[in-house]
Amino acid sequence: MGSMDTVALIVAAGQGARAGGDVPKQFQLLAGQPLVEHARRAFAAHPAIARVVTVVAAGQEALVAGETVVGGATRRESVRNGLEGIGAADRVLIHDAARPLIPAGIVDRLLIALDGAKGAVPALPVADTLARGGGAMLLDTVDRSALVRVQTPQAFDFAAILAAHRAWPDGEEATDEAQILRRAGHDVAVVPGDPLLDKITYPGDLALAEARLGAGMRVRTAMGFDVHRLVEGEELWLGGILIPHDKGLSGHSDADVALHAITDAVLGTIAAGDIGTHFPPSDPQWRGAESGQFLRHAASLVAAKDGFIDFVDLTIICEAPKIGPWREAIRGRVADLLGLALDQISVKATTTEGLGFTGRGEGIAAQAIVTVRL
Repeated sequence: MGSMDTVALIVAAGQGARAGGDVPKQFQLLAGQPLVEHARRAFAAHPAIARVVTVVAAGQEALVAGETVVGGATRRESVRNGLEGIGAADRVLIHDAARPLIPAGIVDRLLIALDGAKGAVPALPVADTLARGGGAMLLDTVDRSALVRVQTPQAFDFAAILAAHRAWPDGEEATDEAQILRRAGHDVAVVPGDPLLDKITYPGDLALAEARLGAGMRVRTAMGFDVHRLVEGEELWLGGILIPHDKGLSGHSDADVALHAITDAVLGTIAAGDIGTHFPPSDPQWRGAESGQFLRHAASLVAAKDGFIDFVDLTIICEAPKIGPWREAIRGRVADLLGLALDQISVKATTTEGLGFTGRGEGIAAQAIVTVRL
């Protein structure tokens, strides 16, 4: 599934007045984070998704981490703006920010379904009796056997859904992208949905989502530590940033001690071994590999357990180079790799005052502490 270019498009440009509160519902807090941030993190952590783009109203760009596009006057126009802003992709997942809880299995099922159709949606059967209402009086019931509740994210062949949007008549609205794609003559597959995807519409829905999210969640913290030797003739990668220096770190991959320490800490929170367990140094495919992929893999394992990373604290231990000039770049890169906000990443540096192998300039060490909720 991950071999194709897949983009997640989150629609967060609405007002959400029915949910109550002083801010649009997509920015109301759930477990300390805005609803839209829960969705963005879930997509960013999924290994099959290459980019996450969020559609926001004008002036709201700073409220969302990562890549944004300004939406339009209606939901349909906002999605169209988002698709045009993506530019090019193989597949796109279109999701409402008001559905903050995204089980990783939903994404997998949708992408598999695209092998046989241009679109795919998650849906749940209707369990309640349905009837027409006539004010205070109940009218005839409606046969529910052929009815389903359609949810998001909805997955599409990118070119097909973009063409369908461009062909949609101006002034006419659609309830979702599946309707737009079907109007263009394409089939839409249905995969099993999940109650966790229920939309937050009214004030009580937020409390229910909070209960669902927190009922079984526990905070876990783990530490990672790594050391690599400094040698001549190697590039120096720290925290995903190439730093000019007269020596670089030696190792089987790019030897990025900072990302390795964070990766081990993330893996530790779910008791999933260490970086060598998942990427053995004896395996030649990892020779010279970029360490960011190791960290994304570890984060995807947390997401697969419906957990999320709360905070990363990294300490780099060396005499040289000076880390201060590169601190913010490292924070930004780690935040990008994990799909986190910048204020969830702490990067510090220290020396050993000339003592030991780091003090002699023979190597660099790093330790990281990561907190997750599962």
